Amino acid sequence: MDCDDRWLLPDGIEEILPDRALRVERLRRRLLDLYHTWGYDLVIPPLAEFTTALFSGVGSDLDLMTFKITDQISGRMMGVRADITPQAARMDAHSLRREGPTRLCYAGQVLYTRPRNPLESRSPIQLGVELFGESALEADLEVMALLVATLHHAGLEQLHLDLGHVGIYRSLESELDLDAKRKRELFDLLQRKDAGLASWLAREIPDRRLARLLAALPALCGGVEVLDRATAELQDAPAAVHEALRALGAVVEALGRRHPRLGLFLDLGELRGYHYHTGIVFAAYCPATTAALGHGGRYDRVGAEFGRARPATGFGIDLGFLCDLVAAANPVAPGIFAPAELGPGAQTEITRLRAAGERVVCGFAGQQVNLAELGCDRVLAEGPAGYRVDPAPPAP
Repeated sequence: MDCDDRWLLPDGIEEILPDRALRVERLRRRLLDLYHTWGYDLVIPPLAEFTTALFSGVGSDLDLMTFKITDQISGRMMGVRADITPQAARMDAHSLRREGPTRLCYAGQVLYTRPRNPLESRSPIQLGVELFGESALEADLEVMALLVATLHHAGLEQLHLDLGHVGIYRSLESELDLDAKRKRELFDLLQRKDAGLASWLAREIPDRRLARLLAALPALCGGVEVLDRATAELQDAPAAVHEALRALGAVVEALGRRHPRLGLFLDLGELRGYHYHTGIVFAAYCPATTAALGHGGRYDRVGAEFGRARPATGFGIDLGFLCDLVAAANPVAPGIFAPAELGPGAQTEITRLRAAGERVVCGFAGQQVNLAELGCDRVLAEGPAGYRVDPAPPAP
């Protein structure tokens, strides 16, 4: 590498410079404090651990997203975490082993082998919560309500939730006599809502009832009225499908009572996280961006890989992305510059200002002062009546 290129970072790997770093950190603290008030205990999982733990119960997608290294002590394969959720599941099942519901929260950097979407960071800060040990819908509702509270707390309004239930497709797929290759083809067509789905079903699914039910899924999306339409169109579906529809109906009703201004959108063909989630899935959006602000859902099988199967639900957020969305509402307050030539009593005043929450930057003798570079819009001055804070003089 040429010496002029040594400063370059790998594609998608970002550094967070002072102004943004402070805003990210302040938001992190505020949100973790919020989770504390809801009873969620903070955990700090390791940056890397054995791949046998990182990939347990989460399918092949995470394997492809994870950087792998060889542990020089044990010789075993390790991975740099690409998702903190499996680590939290391991901690619940093995390290904590609590009998009742366990609520955990975390905030830490993860690393992807490739970006999940174009222009996204490969080293985001993942903020999230996980609730283990409760299978009732009240747990799903608590986690969804906390996601809404998180985004409101950060400064976002006009939110809406997209809701789905992977159990609908799982129930239909379980009745199909398909090999792994054709199951992947069907999954991809449904996930993309591909126009070629109907012809594929006609060719590959001899059971006309199942083909009709699967063909109906992509169009079953929209407002809450979709549930009534789904009940009619899927009336001869397996019992598990109707159980999933009832669960979604209960969630819609409860969210409507708790958050009457929250928009709700249902997509019964939603397959996000299909290889990982087991029940209701959700994602939050706002008008400021087309990207999801946070997403999550139920994943009841992960803990079984650690010897203790527990129901679980949770959500994750890209903290840096969220921080950038609310940057205008959370500006970094400028500071006060204290020149080096101030008298010996200046330190007492500086200490008082800092104790009051002010940022005070002390100058050095002979320093060429650039107040904008120092992030200061005021100057500490000394006069006959003592010390005072003046506005910064105009830049030359």
